[in-house]
Amino acid sequence: MKRMKGASRESWPAPFIVPPKTQHTHTFILLHGLGSNGEKFGSELLKTGISSEKKTLRSVYPGAKFLFPTAKWGRSTAFNRTVLTQWFDMCSLDDRSLREDVQIEGLVESVKYIRGVLSEELKAVPATNIVLGGLSQGCAMSLMLLLSLEFPIGAYVGMSGRLPFHKDICDIINNATVPDENVTFEDEHAAEQSPAIQALSFVRELLELSDGDGESAVTRNALATPVFLGHGAMDERVPCRLGEQAASGLTLLGLRVTWKSYPDLGHWYQVPEEIDDIFEFLSVA
Repeated sequence: MKRMKGASRESWPAPFIVPPKTQHTHTFILLHGLGSNGEKFGSELLKTGISSEKKTLRSVYPGAKFLFPTAKWGRSTAFNRTVLTQWFDMCSLDDRSLREDVQIEGLVESVKYIRGVLSEELKAVPATNIVLGGLSQGCAMSLMLLLSLEFPIGAYVGMSGRLPFHKDICDIINNATVPDENVTFEDEHAAEQSPAIQALSFVRELLELSDGDGESAVTRNALATPVFLGHGAMDERVPCRLGEQAASGLTLLGLRVTWKSYPDLGHWYQVPEEIDDIFEFLSVA
């Protein structure tokens, strides 16, 4: 296990990397929660994330590179300006939708950084062999990253998280101008005007991602990534209803979502049940 020297991204802490045991076939990019770091989250997940058959991510995917980035240090508005690692700022822990605008600066910067990490991994493995995900705020940030992509990846795995700007995204879909029903989505212009594409374009604009020629850089193909979301029903930090909202919002967008809740779980992942569910999900993703 090693920590990568981020020569081209000096302003970011070095990611924690666990290299593959065999020939490199897959890459997992997994993001930690608020106040944690890549090494702490990654080491614990790989050690304690054990299935009912005593399998771990490393034993199931010996050819996988596990990459755990670390967020920058910043002052948290929700914690009275305390300095901690965060992918983006938040105004309130009680009402995650309050002053969502304070999240934008961090989301823009973090998404740009992780998109760069993803681009580097695409030089080594195909997009279909990349798994993206995270826990808590890492789940929230990586969901926004997922919706910003111009192409699908192998799978997404989120735990104890939520979808930022959920209401805005759903409002766009529900209130969007729908193309003439006689025009199929094979028609490029119709696809660009679909409610889902309008919502994805909103996310990209929010994240300050340029579409170059002014036309949409995303297509319905970008929604082909299968998604797993798991959440503890007893979660007091990120209430389970926010995870359910994320699942419903992504489903409304057109993504294929597997949603699991665990009745006795708080703000973490359930061992072995959730690990079993993740392995089953990845086996068919």
